Amino acid sequence: MKIFSGDDVRRTVSMAAAVGAVRAAFGELRAGNFVLPARQVFGDGAVLVMSAYHPPTGTAVVKKIGIALDQVPAIRATLIWTGSGEQIVADGTSITTLRTGAVVGVATELLADPDATRLTVIGTGAQSADQVRAVLAVRRIAEVTLVGRDAGRAAALAATLGEEFPEVKFTSGTDIEASVADAEVICCATSSSTPLFRADALPERVHVNAIGAFRPTMRELPRDLLATATLVVVDQEEAALEESGEIIDAIEAGVLARSGASHGGSPASTTATSRPSLLDLGDALADPPAVSGRTVFKSVGVGPQDWAIAKLLSES
Repeated sequence: MKIFSGDDVRRTVSMAAAVGAVRAAFGELRAGNFVLPARQVFGDGAVLVMSAYHPPTGTAVVKKIGIALDQVPAIRATLIWTGSGEQIVADGTSITTLRTGAVVGVATELLADPDATRLTVIGTGAQSADQVRAVLAVRRIAEVTLVGRDAGRAAALAATLGEEFPEVKFTSGTDIEASVADAEVICCATSSSTPLFRADALPERVHVNAIGAFRPTMRELPRDLLATATLVVVDQEEAALEESGEIIDAIEAGVLARSGASHGGSPASTTATSRPSLLDLGDALADPPAVSGRTVFKSVGVGPQDWAIAKLLSES
């Protein structure tokens, strides 16, 4: 048995490697090469158990997550990987933040302006640093703004990341709408139950990632953004319809369609007579869409992301 602490995970798996592994895993997911049991949820989301089995290799991963939003860190997890007579036990907290950052890197590389240089991250919790690392892994970002309710915490995170990325200008603040006004990439990593900003506060061309809201009662994105986006991509539609408050709300309001429900199945540009429809990340990677205007990626997390990072650990 191999055991990996959080520090071991960080030393073993770079963000660039994680992005590549997660990208490949979504290709495997699209090809039908995973068995994904339904995520088990206990205590109104206080405890989650998720798993994935990869028949082509006979490998499997199981992760138990405890979530306490009033604690630091809010997420505590343990991961177990099995396959080929090998077993790994690893710190699931570091894997969760790493793989969540990695999928944002995959989506940003696909959907953001190739020349984007300005990033805004809303939220200063445990997920935020890996959101920055992931976007910097796929775009030549020159300026990063970190926004949170606690100005001191935002400033401290900016200082820490500034030491890690001295070539990037980091600033911090508490005014969300001012911070998104000229952003080209936005990452939302909060536990908010209400939208973080108004859609009309955004530039006309921007890519927005949302990873923080993981319950049907939670919201980070305004309904108007989902109604008017040129593309709304999710990690997996089935998972999003179970757990993403923003996606559930927009579909129930009739401003967002399920995949295949608009223009014969193609993701729709919003007009007076059409509405955007969901697109799975695996499908978008297999047939990259033309991008313009405002694009959205919403992630609730799926087992193949954990499997991808555990596979890298097993190969180390």
